[in-house]
Amino acid sequence: MKIVIVGPGAIGLLLFSLLLRSKEEMWLLDKDEERAHRLKKNGIKVEGVSSLKAQNPKVTSDPKEVCDAVLWIICVKSYDTKNVIKRISDFVSSQALVLSLQNGVGNVELLSEAFGSQRVLVGVTNMGATLLDEGVVRHAGEGETVLGRLDGTMGAELRGIRELFQKSKIPLRLSKDPVGVLWSKLIINVGVNALSAITRLKNGRLIQFEGTRRILRDAITEAVKVAKRKRIKLIYDDMLAKAESVCEATADNISSMLADVLNRKKTEIDFLNGAIVRQGESLGIKTPVNELLVGLVKTIEASYSHEVSKS
Repeated sequence: MKIVIVGPGAIGLLLFSLLLRSKEEMWLLDKDEERAHRLKKNGIKVEGVSSLKAQNPKVTSDPKEVCDAVLWIICVKSYDTKNVIKRISDFVSSQALVLSLQNGVGNVELLSEAFGSQRVLVGVTNMGATLLDEGVVRHAGEGETVLGRLDGTMGAELRGIRELFQKSKIPLRLSKDPVGVLWSKLIINVGVNALSAITRLKNGRLIQFEGTRRILRDAITEAVKVAKRKRIKLIYDDMLAKAESVCEATADNISSMLADVLNRKKTEIDFLNGAIVRQGESLGIKTPVNELLVGLVKTIEASYSHEVSKS
C-alpha cells in the first residue's frame, strides 16, 4: 500500500513517522522543492512521547511521483486546501481515498467537490504535535484519531485504514458521525486557540485567570449555539467542561495558533472562530466574542512588522 502525507507540518511529520511502523510505503509531499530535498537528506526526527528518526525518507515535491498512491492524507493548513487540490487533482487516481486531518470546517466540502464525497474521509486527531524545526517535531501527547464518511457509511476500505493505524500503534476509531466529532473539536479550538495566540499563554494558563477563563467560556457558548441550531450532534454533553479539561490535560502545550503567531505566520483563524462568526450570521445568531477574537488575531497577523520590542 502506497500512502502519501501532504504537508510537512507538525501533524504531517508526526503521522508520517508513526505510520512508517506499518512497513507500508510512505511518502511525504511538500510544495517546496528545496525543503523536500533537505528533508530527504537530513531525515525526520520525532521527540517527546515518541522517539523516532526516519533516515532517507521518501519525500517529493512532484505529485506525479506518487500518482499510484491509494491513500492521500491531507495535513496542510486550512487556508492551503484550495492550492493543494489544484496541485494534486490531476494525479490522484480514481480508486484512491483522500483523508482530511485538518483543523476547522470547510476542508471536507472542498475536497468532496474535487474528488467526490464517496472518496473523501473526515478525520480528527487528538495527538499533540509541535514543530520544533524543519523536519523536527515534538510528540506532545497521545490521542485518539477518529474518521469516517460524511454520509456515515462504512466499508472494507475504512477497515483497511484502521488496520494500518493499528499496525502503527496509533489509536483509531471509525465513526458514523464524523461531523459531530469534527465540530466538537472545532468548538474546543474556538475556545483555546485564538485566546492563547492573543495572550501568548500555554493552554493550561488560560483557565487559571478569571479574564481568560470567562472569554473562553463565552466563545464556546456562542459556538455551541451555532452547532445546536445546525442540529449537529456534539460528542460531549458539556463542551465547557470538556474544553477546560483539555486545557488541564495539555497544560504545557502551546496551541497551533500560538505557534503560528510566535513564528509570525498566517493563522487558521478564518476556519475556526471565523467559521463560527460566518455560520452565526447566516443563522441570525450573534457571536460578538468570536468576532472580537477574529479581529484581534487578524490585527496581530497584519502587524507583525510593527510590534513594539523592548530596547
